[in-house]
Amino acid sequence: MFTQLNPTIPLHVLGKGDGYAIGMIDYGQEHNLIWVTAIDSTGEIWCAPNSKVRLGKNWTMGRAENALVKRDREALAQDVSSAG
Repeated sequence: MFTQLNPTIPLHVLGKGDGYAIGMIDYGQEHNLIWVTAIDSTGEIWCAPNSKVRLGKNWTMGRAENALVKRDREALAQDVSSAG
């Protein structure tokens, strides 16, 4: 089942970066949810399994930045700086 998300959900895809989930695919109980995500930095659309997706920090909800997301952002920034 495909669900279009309205509004979109800001999130981070490990190895790809920050973006907005525009949809979600649910293949059923034996599978991960798949998050259809537009990546901010590249404009690419990726279908990321649930295990690779993290919500961002949210002050109102009391959610701090995820340590794994912070390390991933740093790694992505290093990749960009070493490529140029």
